[in-house]
Amino acid sequence: MTLINVLIAGLVLGGTYALVAMGLTLQYGIARIMNLAYGETIIAAAFAAYLLQGALGVNPLLGMLLVLPGGFVFGYIVYGLMMRPLVARSQDRGNLEIDSILATFGLLFVIQGVMLVIFGSNYMSYSFLNVPVTILGANVAANRLLAFVLALTIGLTLYLLLTRTRWGTALRAVAVAPQNAPLVGIDVNRTARFAFALGGALAAAGGVVISMYQTFTATSGVVFTMKALIVVIMGGVGNLLGALSAGLILGLVETGVASYIDPGLTLAATYAIFLAILLWRPQGLFGGAGR
Repeated sequence: MTLINVLIAGLVLGGTYALVAMGLTLQYGIARIMNLAYGETIIAAAFAAYLLQGALGVNPLLGMLLVLPGGFVFGYIVYGLMMRPLVARSQDRGNLEIDSILATFGLLFVIQGVMLVIFGSNYMSYSFLNVPVTILGANVAANRLLAFVLALTIGLTLYLLLTRTRWGTALRAVAVAPQNAPLVGIDVNRTARFAFALGGALAAAGGVVISMYQTFTATSGVVFTMKALIVVIMGGVGNLLGALSAGLILGLVETGVASYIDPGLTLAATYAIFLAILLWRPQGLFGGAGR
């Protein structure tokens, strides 16, 4: 592959990583919930896009208008039924994180089991805009290019909403100082529930984007959960701009290693960067800035 091909492929992959990580950074950074079932939400949305496109002939872009609200509602219900009792009984953030890990670990297998029963264990995919587009002399599939554009558009729009609107300020206030937020009239529980649900909507968006150009199976969710968690920690917990930047970096590194060194070392390179950042800068590349 030429350098331009590698860069474009890396940006496409990194944009996808960034998109799927932004929902988790909201859930973990604002709602204080470590959601191990996050990847299963992504895959469920991918299957929804697959069904809408295959059975009903609905364009994935239009299908996203149906899947995103579904992801939001699912997150809202899960928080109300499962997370809210854990939040009420937890004495500090550490206890909440442990309880949420155990609870969502069980939810992971519930969602995965349902998908296995309905869809089986085979890899799924569908054809959508699988035509070449030439950029700077390099050919890239139109569906991959669209995935990158959607990831950047959704990510930057959400960042602007969080930093330029009143409700975005409330979300960031809960992320930075949840104990002080009630002093200025912010309902912490309602804000956390909204953030968790919004994270579910972003996970659904990531699932639809992934389904446009990747194959997936009912058991693929764990991989996306781990990648999202790596991006969240690399960029700084609760930092959307950090998640976007870290996702792009991770995608470029993985593509570069796979193209110029050895595809078998891709995972090793990912975790090497992750460990290096944990040792050098535990708060992430962007720390707490830019929330």
